[in-house]
Amino acid sequence: MALLNYHHLMYFWTVSQEGGVARAAEKLNLSSPTISAQIHELEEALGEQLFERRGRTLVLTEMGQLVYKYADDIFTLGRELMDMVKQGSESRPEKLTVGITDGMPKAVSLMLLEPALAIEPPMRLVETEGKIDDLMSALATFRIDVVLSDVPLAAGTQMKAYNHLLGECDTTIFGSKILQARYQKDFPKSLEGAPMYLPTRNTSLRRSLDQYFEQESIHPRVIGEFEDSAMLNTAGASGRALFPVPTMVGEAVARMYNVKPIGQLETVRTRFYAISPERKLKHPAVMAICAAAREDLSKQVNEE
Repeated sequence: MALLNYHHLMYFWTVSQEGGVARAAEKLNLSSPTISAQIHELEEALGEQLFERRGRTLVLTEMGQLVYKYADDIFTLGRELMDMVKQGSESRPEKLTVGITDGMPKAVSLMLLEPALAIEPPMRLVETEGKIDDLMSALATFRIDVVLSDVPLAAGTQMKAYNHLLGECDTTIFGSKILQARYQKDFPKSLEGAPMYLPTRNTSLRRSLDQYFEQESIHPRVIGEFEDSAMLNTAGASGRALFPVPTMVGEAVARMYNVKPIGQLETVRTRFYAISPERKLKHPAVMAICAAAREDLSKQVNEE
């Protein structure tokens, strides 16, 4: 298998960043023909054209854009490595890379991450979102430190990873002040035929709500489904429909979106997990996240 020439990749990356061969040549203290030749060799090695000329301007091809993203990750990581070595192991700043499943409510994610943001001395937090399978692949290759999810890692999964239950909370239905006056009385029976915005069916909260509605023979009128919880909350703030929120962030959502609680569904519960590659947590920020979440969520259970 042919090995990638990282010098060629760096020349390509620099040309992409500087916007042209001449400026890259000046920065690298090389001649323009030399850089052009090296990039041509990289294209031959990859079997793909990375630039195309439009008039007097070089523009990245679709493949060039993809290669640039990888190159940017590679050289950014290289700079971090050099910074870490220069600073020494004792003084280097900590870094926490967190993967958050796209079904996690945004307000819950922010609340869970708060202890990591407040930890002293400060550390750099890098957050990424995605599907659980993609995040688990990143966890397995140590590209992220922990995954926060509203669903646990399934039993029988081949990769070595562990679920750490952070806690659970019930669900509160919110709506505008007008909708509160209309639907708060005789709750939850008042939800029969009520207009509602709900999460999409691939989310844990939606599955719990569907099960509850079926058990209670309640049939809300679903007029919108949103995978992104922030979009769900924003739509709910319009006053057209009721919408569900994990109770642990209910007060924050009420303030941010100027909505009112309609009623609490105590049996519609969502669990939250930290998934790590180690049975015993070691990263100080991950430990802080887990400790704070368990304390906050246990308080809510006791108050109920």
